Amino acid sequence: MEGHNTSSTDFTFMGLFNTEETSGLVFAAISVIFLTALVANGIMIFLIHTDTHLHTPMYFLLSHLSFIDMMYISTIVPKMLIDYLLGQRTISFVGCTAQHFLYLTLVGAEFFLLGLMAYDRYVAICNPLRYPVLMSRRICWIIIAGSWFGGSLDGFLLTPITMSFPFCSSREINHFFCEAPAVLKLACADTALYETVMYVCCVLMLLIPFSVVISSYARILATVYRMSSVEGRKKAFATCSSHMTVVTLFYGAAIYTYMVPHSYHSPSQDKIFSVFYTILTPMLNPLIYSMRNKDVAGALRRALAKLRSSQQGSGDF
Repeated sequence: MEGHNTSSTDFTFMGLFNTEETSGLVFAAISVIFLTALVANGIMIFLIHTDTHLHTPMYFLLSHLSFIDMMYISTIVPKMLIDYLLGQRTISFVGCTAQHFLYLTLVGAEFFLLGLMAYDRYVAICNPLRYPVLMSRRICWIIIAGSWFGGSLDGFLLTPITMSFPFCSSREINHFFCEAPAVLKLACADTALYETVMYVCCVLMLLIPFSVVISSYARILATVYRMSSVEGRKKAFATCSSHMTVVTLFYGAAIYTYMVPHSYHSPSQDKIFSVFYTILTPMLNPLIYSMRNKDVAGALRRALAKLRSSQQGSGDF
């Protein structure tokens, strides 16, 4: 049935649902993760924009991180789930190009935003008196615009080149979405030079934000170490630990995928790590920030209290 609807330019995903015994369980797990990611990030954005206690630069940046995560997971998972229900695994050339571009743009934007969010923590802890000036609304918008610009530049540069190679008759992508390394394996032309350029580009996209994170937290640790107040130390570590956890999860999986030579990992390992930072991370980010953050927990309690009071008020009529 699938073969009659497949164009000669279409690609076929090998996907994650390879064995019938576990495919139903994997489908259910990914569905729950996807819905949890959308709801958790949606709640985070709602709380940040409606609760005045969260109208600070850190939460402003966090709301954009949640928005990127919602877009990020939505470029990959919905098609994968729908294809499973319809019993198909194909994607058109145009669809693959669009997915590749959106993926690169969004993952690039998240790389840069996570790095620049470390600068926000550095200013808040090391230069608290200058924080309103160094992290003004204008600076926050520059950070957001810079993150999107960096991600978009990556998408616009790499996507046309990746998709311009001639592809062989076998158009089966051993992956669950159009990620560049998996797509390039189908190219008939020599891609060694381009893969080297792409490797350098990815290394820079990872190392530049990661170096900002490392330098920011090195200064933060030095400042915290000199603090005489135990309560101040606890508060500083609490505000930074959530961000460091997210950075470690996201950057760690991405560094393995793009910086470790391909000869050291198999396609099945690539799928596992891709699942980690394309599907799991967007769900984990809002949960990590909310679990260890009293401000977010307080905002959620206030929102629930308002909801209950409004329901009681409507019930009185």
